[in-house]
Amino acid sequence: MSSPLTTGNAPAPASTPAVPDTLRRARLGVALLFLTNGALFANLLPRYPAIKEGLALSNAEFGLAVAAFPLGALLAGLAAGVLIRRFRSAVVAVAGTLLTSLGLLAAGLAPSWALLAAALFLAGAMDALTDVAQNSHALRVQRLYRRSILNSFHAIWSIGAVLGGLMGAAAAGLDLSRGVHMGIAAALFAAVALVAYRFLLPGSDAPQGNAGAAVEIPGTVEGQAAHGVLQPARTLGSATRWAVLAALVLLAASGALVEDAGSSWSAVYLSTTLGATASVAALGFVALTGAQFAGRLVGDRLVDRFGQRAVAQAGGILVVLGMGTALLMPSIPATIIGFGAAGLGVATLVPAAMHAADELPGLKPGTGLTVVSWLMRLGFLLSPPIVGAVADATNLQTGLLVVPLAGVMVLLLSPVLAGRKR
Repeated sequence: MSSPLTTGNAPAPASTPAVPDTLRRARLGVALLFLTNGALFANLLPRYPAIKEGLALSNAEFGLAVAAFPLGALLAGLAAGVLIRRFRSAVVAVAGTLLTSLGLLAAGLAPSWALLAAALFLAGAMDALTDVAQNSHALRVQRLYRRSILNSFHAIWSIGAVLGGLMGAAAAGLDLSRGVHMGIAAALFAAVALVAYRFLLPGSDAPQGNAGAAVEIPGTVEGQAAHGVLQPARTLGSATRWAVLAALVLLAASGALVEDAGSSWSAVYLSTTLGATASVAALGFVALTGAQFAGRLVGDRLVDRFGQRAVAQAGGILVVLGMGTALLMPSIPATIIGFGAAGLGVATLVPAAMHAADELPGLKPGTGLTVVSWLMRLGFLLSPPIVGAVADATNLQTGLLVVPLAGVMVLLLSPVLAGRKR
């Protein structure tokens, strides 16, 4: 089989065999970063009920503290590009992982609401830098592979989140102190990130708009050939273009809101409202993330066959029916299944919105993707305080109605996504 870095029948250079091995190592390194990023924060989530009870927080106070994480991410996100250009994506991703682990450890040990919010703010800011940097390095590796592999990294993130959730559930079930638990998690995954650094691509990242500057590959055009997109097939007026981009932001934010409801409130709802034990309460988040992982495994094939629009609409229906039924007929099994259905429903939503924004005609390269990636964090920012305020005014069961409402939003906005390819 010829090397993917050669063209025609020309003999491969003598150094060619080393390139695939370098790429495989880089892919492994990026996969380890995604695994670590998913596992770190997920370790803290099953401890939320104990943190809330230990600090005697109301639902609104707890929601505001949790919102500090996406607030930090939102404020720090714009600095990611500057840092990556200055220090390289590999360095920023690993350094951000180390600082994220310290922030989450501090959150687990926080003795007051203010320190909890401050620790989550720091962790969120560092997580945003890590997220952008690891995706940037993943796209660099993908350009060299010349085929789509980004979804596989996000599936590995889901594996990490399930792993972290199970670790947190086990620690809660064993009544392990939060300091010991989060200390072990921070040390373990910081070590994994340092190992991953050795596998990542060396040298500077290719600057945007000149994808071949770092490693030149014949036959590529800005790395777009890997996605099958060379030129936009249509043009849009300025008002229409920004309206479509706004709809894509709302689609991505709806997916973020569903994910946040599972991470921030599933354990609290199952334990306080439905009376589940700490270890069982963690299964709501595990179900959501596990189903999301399964959806990402098959998502590419479904999108190729049915189109992004149809897949998003089916997902919106799953979210509405799954969580809607669980909230109308509350029980521990139904709620866990409901969160699982919600996770499956939004599995491909954020990647679809990002992909559509990146191909939006009339925008400079990367503009649509940057806007969606940054503003979608509003879903993570607004969800915790809104759910907390509604829960204090009524109950948490009512507050979680934002999840099926997000599914309705997906159904309403899905026409902006691409239909089935002909």
